Amino acid sequence: MATLAFDRQLDQVAEAAKRIPTADARELAALKTELLGRKAGILTRLLRQLPELPPEERRAVGARANQLRRELEAAFEARESELKRRELEAAALDLTMPGRLRWRGAVHPVTQVVDEICEIFRELGFTRVTGPEVETEEYNFTKLNISLDHPAADAQDTFYLGPRLLLRTHTSPMQAHIMERYPPPIRIVVPGQVYRRDAFDPSHSPVFEQIEGLVVDEGISFVDFKAGIEFFVKRFFSPDTPVRFRPSFFPFTEPSADVDVQCQICKGSGCPTCKRTGFLEIMGAGMVHPAVFEACGVDPERYTGYAFGMGPHRIAMLRYAIPDIRLFWTNDMRFLGQFVD
Repeated sequence: MATLAFDRQLDQVAEAAKRIPTADARELAALKTELLGRKAGILTRLLRQLPELPPEERRAVGARANQLRRELEAAFEARESELKRRELEAAALDLTMPGRLRWRGAVHPVTQVVDEICEIFRELGFTRVTGPEVETEEYNFTKLNISLDHPAADAQDTFYLGPRLLLRTHTSPMQAHIMERYPPPIRIVVPGQVYRRDAFDPSHSPVFEQIEGLVVDEGISFVDFKAGIEFFVKRFFSPDTPVRFRPSFFPFTEPSADVDVQCQICKGSGCPTCKRTGFLEIMGAGMVHPAVFEACGVDPERYTGYAFGMGPHRIAMLRYAIPDIRLFWTNDMRFLGQFVD
């Protein structure tokens, strides 16, 4: 009977020990006193009463009691260490500090501008197309009325990959590809990256986005050209944004024009970004040269059209009043985070 009583009390101690892993500091101290206290601890009293058992039963009961004592001491030590570690971590945590914002992925500001430009021209009936970044001299130059002795075709300006093969210097080769593949009427915009041997400075980059536009149909005039470009400028910037067309020269258009809009950084008063002129060029454009039509198999006596090429990086600079184009390549989240919706 005495042995049975000892076993029941040891079972009670083992059951109480299950509370150790979840006890807080106060509960743990009370539980430790209750079970292992030097004077009143349940297990301590049981060990003192072992001599009262018959010799043949004392060994088995004592072995179980001592094993249980070792397990309790280890459990208490582990829980005390865990509580101490948490206390140190809590002391090091300053809850008055603002939390760190987590960066959320977003569309790059230049990509946003490209998509918006293409959407505006879609309202005018344009189709968005893409083309290869590796081109031949024929499509990059000669079919666009650019002779191979032109400075633009020189190796100092163009990245050549091999004989007559290069990284496109503009998205204009798609003019030739589309006109050879499809009959007029044609209305396309061609976004894509282009490559030039330019210095990396506040307004230039050796790799940048460009958007080419092409319209080919019967009866297209310079009036249609100006109306289409002005529609885009007023929609993209604001209805009251001044726009001007300056005579220019491009081998693949005649007549040709540079299109300028009022500098959005200084609002026309003059600043370093617009070189004190109050205006910034956003595209080169003009009426498609008859020689380009002939090279692509389109009858220049029947069809006319206009073409334009613009740089979304520069337009993004204008839209967001950014003074240095290199900021778009910094991957600085403080800068890019301004464009997250």
